[in-house]
Amino acid sequence: MNKKIIVAWIGLLAAFSTSAQAQDSLSKADQRILTDLAQANVNEISAGQIAQQKASSQEVKSFAQQMVDDHSKGLQAVQELARNKNVALPTEPDARHRAMVDKLNSLTGDAFDRAYLSGAGVSDHQAAHKLLAQADKRARDPDVKALVEKLQPVVDHHLDEVRPLARNKGGSL
Repeated sequence: MNKKIIVAWIGLLAAFSTSAQAQDSLSKADQRILTDLAQANVNEISAGQIAQQKASSQEVKSFAQQMVDDHSKGLQAVQELARNKNVALPTEPDARHRAMVDKLNSLTGDAFDRAYLSGAGVSDHQAAHKLLAQADKRARDPDVKALVEKLQPVVDHHLDEVRPLARNKGGSL
């Protein structure tokens, strides 16, 4: 009986070891992809929350709500995969986006709407589109690749929505 217990424990330890090795074997490039995806989502959520409060146009407020909702879902998907792969992720906007938040907080009315749409709307989504396109080519882990492929259409849809909205507000594209 003791022999059976020992064999069972060895089997469990081997399974755990294989699982831990699989998680730790995520390449640096794939880890970076997860980190970059998390950062992009955190940045969008932060800017969108401000726009929900400060935007003067109902269209911009609605767009901001969609950004918070969609990027919160995206962030949750990235966080879940990162947890499974033992990858630490950022939880706060990066320095460039903290500066954008400061700028947005200093603006009101149409000036706020234009700045939000051109910055967090158009510019950040163009950067996210590029990030995802590059990640799709570089990702080696099948789970990371699947996540990238899941997020790409959402970002493309956001770009399709924000470009005409920014043009209507006189923002830069």
